[in-house]
Amino acid sequence: MTIKFTEEHEWLKIEDGIATVGITAHAAEQLGDLVFVELPEVGATFEKNDDAATVESVKAASDVFCPLAGEITEVNEAITDNPELVNAEPMEGGWFFKLKLANPADADALMDEAAYKEFIA
Repeated sequence: MTIKFTEEHEWLKIEDGIATVGITAHAAEQLGDLVFVELPEVGATFEKNDDAATVESVKAASDVFCPLAGEITEVNEAITDNPELVNAEPMEGGWFFKLKLANPADADALMDEAAYKEFIA
């Protein structure tokens, strides 16, 4: 399993060409308490940086971008029922969707954890 990060504060856990995608603890903290999450449809396809999901917090609404091109294979319905799960467990139970990567090698261009920590420092 590989973990990568984007400059848009998303994380990806990649295993066998499938990326589990969520927002980082840093992003969740910046947004504040989430009150609403809208997820993409299973089977939808996105290009890199397309708007894939929407989150609303007590502060603002924000788009969650698709970090790489691919097809949505699964969404986390638990966070639509319980948006605060994203704040409580951003890299565990607060994941947004699973994405079958169109080209898994594209993930090589994303940041590793050390580079992301430096990016937000």
